[in-house]
Amino acid sequence: MTLVDLTDEQLRSRGSIKWTFGPPDVLPAWVAEMDFALAEPVSHALHDAVDRGDVGYPALDRHTGVSDALAGFALERWGWSVGPESVVLTGDVMAGVHLALTALCDDAPVVVPTPAYPPFLDVVPLSGRRMQAVPLAPEADSATLDLDAVDGAFRAGARTILLCNPHNPWGRAFTREELEGLRDVVLRHGARVVSDEIHAPLVLPGSAHVPYASLEGTAAHTTTLLSASKAWNVPGLKSAQLVTGSEADLKVLRSLPPVANHGASPLGHVAARAAYSSGGPWLDGLVERLGSNNALFDELVATRLPRARRRPLEATYLAWLDARAYGHDNPSAVALERGRVLVNDGRTFGPGGAGHVRVNLATSPERVRETVRRLAEAWER
Repeated sequence: MTLVDLTDEQLRSRGSIKWTFGPPDVLPAWVAEMDFALAEPVSHALHDAVDRGDVGYPALDRHTGVSDALAGFALERWGWSVGPESVVLTGDVMAGVHLALTALCDDAPVVVPTPAYPPFLDVVPLSGRRMQAVPLAPEADSATLDLDAVDGAFRAGARTILLCNPHNPWGRAFTREELEGLRDVVLRHGARVVSDEIHAPLVLPGSAHVPYASLEGTAAHTTTLLSASKAWNVPGLKSAQLVTGSEADLKVLRSLPPVANHGASPLGHVAARAAYSSGGPWLDGLVERLGSNNALFDELVATRLPRARRRPLEATYLAWLDARAYGHDNPSAVALERGRVLVNDGRTFGPGGAGHVRVNLATSPERVRETVRRLAEAWER
């Protein structure tokens, strides 16, 4: 299976937000969409589904085949044994996070390590909970969970931590030891973990994904959210998987009225099943490209943006770049105005994000080079 780069014209013609948000002279390196053609197994499965007219209401979870495909993928890739019967299908990961917070978690503050994926900052108050930010130390050499601060938040009354594993935008694939440390803090306080693991298939060479719920003593207090949408670039198709950790949690979710968990798409389920069951070789080629693009980005940043700072990228295709040394209050706005390149504004990621930008590397090497050239043109003036 071949990874196919699309041209600018092809990408704009697709109509999604990444390439239609800005004018034609702006290079988009922002939102988490990839600039590649759809994976062949996913494309073939979708065409077959449309030919069958499979566009009605989605089937019951057990009839979609998604849970079995996910279980096989999780066991093969991460050694994690997921019981298909424990999987609840939902529209997307953030819908699943909201569902878990409102239906399964105590009405108490929720710990969010920041900078965080911006919807994390919204879903907590939307669920009626107060967010307790635990910021990453901006000068730390490694982006690590501040377990002392997490422990303090639980002692002060928080009862849930919203974990991003692998982390967006830190780019971390947390080690087993780090996650075991978190587990020990959670168990000490009788708390819960809602773990967004949407980027789990996108761990780069040299690192590994450890599902939090695979650790001893974690399953009963953990809700895990997964989806094929990031790794196979199908976010518009709406299919995510919520893995419950206990019979009690599963019973609660299955007893909810359908309107509490809606928005899943039959075509999304088709794409997810194809991705998990047949999309592995395409994914392997993607991860290889992301690894080489990351190495190229590191080299270019070191030479063209010597005052910028970044921690090693272990997972995702989203580079987190510290541009504070250039002295711009809003480096993303300067990048857009002077360099005509669109990157994500670090301030939207919450405490600790000011002065940073997030850069999308899921594209061609040529666009990676052009992105850095434009950032240098904007910031080095």
